[in-house]
Amino acid sequence: MLRASSHHLSPFVFPSPSPLYALLPALALHKNSPSSLLRKPQPLLHLGPAHGLPINRRSYRSFGSKFCGVPGMADQLYVPKATASFSSGSSSSEGGREILVQHLLVKEDDQNLLLELQKRAAEGEDLSDLAAEYSICPSKEEGGMLGWVRKGQMVPEFEEAAFNAPLNKVVRCKTKFGWHLLQVLSEREALVLEHIQPSEFHQKMQDPSFFEEAQLIDVREPDEVAIASLQGFKVLPLRQFGNWGPEITTKFDPEKETYVLCHHGMRSLQVAQWLLTQGFKRVFNISGGIHQYALKVDPSIPTY
Repeated sequence: MLRASSHHLSPFVFPSPSPLYALLPALALHKNSPSSLLRKPQPLLHLGPAHGLPINRRSYRSFGSKFCGVPGMADQLYVPKATASFSSGSSSSEGGREILVQHLLVKEDDQNLLLELQKRAAEGEDLSDLAAEYSICPSKEEGGMLGWVRKGQMVPEFEEAAFNAPLNKVVRCKTKFGWHLLQVLSEREALVLEHIQPSEFHQKMQDPSFFEEAQLIDVREPDEVAIASLQGFKVLPLRQFGNWGPEITTKFDPEKETYVLCHHGMRSLQVAQWLLTQGFKRVFNISGGIHQYALKVDPSIPTY
């Protein structure tokens, strides 16, 4: 079975303009390996470990959507966790197929070991247990789990094998790192964070049914909300993340459209990305926050 460490996220340092971001769970990134299965660097946000882990602790074996891949940095092996891709458009149509992959890696000249492990996997041994014992990839600490990945993120040989592998069948492939045994545990449509402009959001609010069908979250502090606010928003202050984070899927419906608001759109971006890791299907960050809404839509709303 997967080790408990698969849920322990270590911090990734990335400059951010506010210490508030340290309230969200950290991204894991292994830096002790010379190269990576991934080939394209992607933007990462700093999410510090200050308030523990609100991540759902179900096993990857449940095939849920609580975990998805973290894009890695070039030339590093990593174990992806707890983040989501995001688009820059107001209503992205990007996405495609994502697969949940685990693997083990042995050296190129260890073909005898490779064949032995492949045979043991075929006879019913868990690939994650074999990875934990024999893999030379840092992901062995996570039972070989690479998380949710999509096309364009991995080196070509691994990507071709993974995206053509039948579900749950252990297959092998060779890359410049050595021989891999890999297993695709599940697949889904990629989760994508969407950005919505204040004017577009305002148009949606003109429909009375919008407030029944959508979920609205304001992550600003109470003193900010007292100065300027929009109707229909549930206030979940980011400084109190440790209180409401662990209960997010019981207080809100992951199947509904969810819109996140803050002052300038930065804190809301952090929370919106985190919501995707919790299984929320459609999450919108309101670009520019309530400040841009006041400037471009409703001048009667105070700015601060």
